[in-house]
Amino acid sequence: MKFQSTLLFALLRSTRALSSTTTCARHPRSSPLSFALANRGGGGGGGLLSSQRLSATPSPDDNDEPNRIPATGWNHNPPKEDSKFWQNNNQNNDSNSGINGDRPQEEEKPKKLRTGWLHNTEPAKAKSKTSDPAGGKGGGSTTTNLAQERLKQAMALQEQNHRIVGPPTFHACGDGRQVVVTEHKISVPIYRNQERSPRMDVAFSVVEEVKDLDTQSWFQSLLQSPNPFQRATQYVQKANLKDAKGMCLYLQGGPGFGSPQPIAGLGFSAGSSWAAKALGTYSRIVLMDQRGTGKSTPITKQTLEQRFPDLFLFDGSSGGGSTTTTTTTTTTTQDALESQFAQRPEDHAKFLAALSQATEYMAQFRADNIVKDAEAIKSALLVPLEPGSPAPGPLPYGCAIGQSFGGFCMMSYLSLMEHPPTICLLTGGIAPMLTPAYEAYSGLWERVKERSLQYYDMYPGDIKMVKMIVKKLLEEPQRLPSGGTLTARRFLQLGMGLGGSPSAFASLHNKLANAFVQENDQIVFTRAFLKSFDAEQPFGDYPIYYFMHESIYADGPENSPTNWAANRAYQNKIQTPSDFDYKLTSGMDSDAKPVIFFGEMVFPWMSEDYAECGDVGCQHLVNSLATKTDWPNLYNGEHMRQVLDDGRSRAASASYLDDMYVDWDCAKKVLSRGGPLEKCKAYVTNEYQHSGLRDDGAKIFAKLHGMAMGSVRTPS
Repeated sequence: MKFQSTLLFALLRSTRALSSTTTCARHPRSSPLSFALANRGGGGGGGLLSSQRLSATPSPDDNDEPNRIPATGWNHNPPKEDSKFWQNNNQNNDSNSGINGDRPQEEEKPKKLRTGWLHNTEPAKAKSKTSDPAGGKGGGSTTTNLAQERLKQAMALQEQNHRIVGPPTFHACGDGRQVVVTEHKISVPIYRNQERSPRMDVAFSVVEEVKDLDTQSWFQSLLQSPNPFQRATQYVQKANLKDAKGMCLYLQGGPGFGSPQPIAGLGFSAGSSWAAKALGTYSRIVLMDQRGTGKSTPITKQTLEQRFPDLFLFDGSSGGGSTTTTTTTTTTTQDALESQFAQRPEDHAKFLAALSQATEYMAQFRADNIVKDAEAIKSALLVPLEPGSPAPGPLPYGCAIGQSFGGFCMMSYLSLMEHPPTICLLTGGIAPMLTPAYEAYSGLWERVKERSLQYYDMYPGDIKMVKMIVKKLLEEPQRLPSGGTLTARRFLQLGMGLGGSPSAFASLHNKLANAFVQENDQIVFTRAFLKSFDAEQPFGDYPIYYFMHESIYADGPENSPTNWAANRAYQNKIQTPSDFDYKLTSGMDSDAKPVIFFGEMVFPWMSEDYAECGDVGCQHLVNSLATKTDWPNLYNGEHMRQVLDDGRSRAASASYLDDMYVDWDCAKKVLSRGGPLEKCKAYVTNEYQHSGLRDDGAKIFAKLHGMAMGSVRTPS
């Protein structure tokens, strides 16, 4: 019995220590813990707190310090052993016996708390019927253990910090369908290998159909709740989801871009999208903004400057990486930068420390953490388990669909999670896990060339136009409104869009048709043409794509570093006179040698051409990531086979023969017999390009879902 009292006191002490190190002084507020306990803790004896004692809790400030660690909610000092806070049940005991005596007191009773925080919820002699988690023979956990579980659950809920950030919105979709969209955020650890990691927000939207007036009225009642935390708590209680069978998770392509926004970017009228089709089978569509993207805690140069200011100590100095309008190379040499380092040794030491920290920070934004964030989202949506209840069985998502990079994430899901989604659908997203990055990019360059030639087949007149633009930019790069520079090489990155929807060719053609205007007997670029590059090449706004793109191929130390694999493959192709050398082909008068566009590749020179990706800090950060040698594994082929063999998951994929982003030859190795995804049913077609899910989503979802379920026989 004395052990119980000591355990309670130790719990109070540890909780107080946790609070004292994590409460953010900049944001004094009442703790959500009491609300969480009363509204989510459940439990016998009427709960831990009466509802009359609750007060509205302000939501955490989304602009909190970057390294904030959520407060625990226990802000008072724990009581001392002789405090009146404790009820003394042993007043008649011998004062000379105790811890230092010959033996413990046989009749000693545990101290009780006066506050009601951890009051007993059953008679002192009652025993819980649940098994002792420590494996003891005492017959079950005590009242103290049950209260302790409730406290831990409440603290976990507060740390999770689930919020619905705005009132629900209703949308009429026609054909008798109305949907409601709720926008959520949760808090997740940045570094999952750290016990006390700082946290960040991950945002997600939930779309569900409103099928009756009672449901509509209940969602409208949420409009009256001003508190994001309370809205989320009420939502979870009302939904009362005990499993995730009715959830369909979407994993977006990228990396670096948020999920499509419901209604604005993803329709829900009948047959309008994969999501509209999926909502006929699943009750909730979960659209996740992967960490660092969309409405999640963002990654931009601005936020990196706030988080790692020492990384940018040399930006804007004579050692910077600025560009001029007359040359495509930096105006300051590496020697000049080394001179700056030598002249400012203290700043250089700070810079190197910040570079190491920023590299480790950015390394957390890969598929391995993305799928763990998806699991945290699922946990936030499920009703919390009653303290003292036996642990439930596996609770996987009913379905998940991964497009492009989202398919890579799905392969990490199948590799790293014991219970991945029951149905896993991959569209244009088979990672080349059996092919080194350099070889994969070498193959993709050939597919980009073929796609470029197909474009010129459709618009042969653009051969001369492209050569004219490239030659002019080689002679005179153009300053863009964003502060970046339009160089010939950056112009050729427009080819990244050629593998998208069927209208991609026409869009590029229309853009080129408006490139020039006559001005004072000279042909100059139009302002509209120049302005369009900032909108169509948003790498400055979404630098994760630039920083992390090649890391998606870094599957463990054996496949590290990537070391600018796409650029190395390109340089190898232009070692001898080559169709890939735009400097060579742009100077040829013959249409027989058109300029080849670039595809979905990143290059070290992008730090020079894109303002928000440039200067010393970003240049060194992206190079540090490109040369990182200790990337953890993203895939486990054996585990993929196991979860597909034993029926934990079923998978189906759509692969596009002419895909210029995900090479079919590399994907085929993974899908073939003996490969990690040999149990994944494959639909292979040249009817679509990479954007098939966007262009004909309802049809593709129905086909793949039927393949996975066994109702569609493909392959035949």
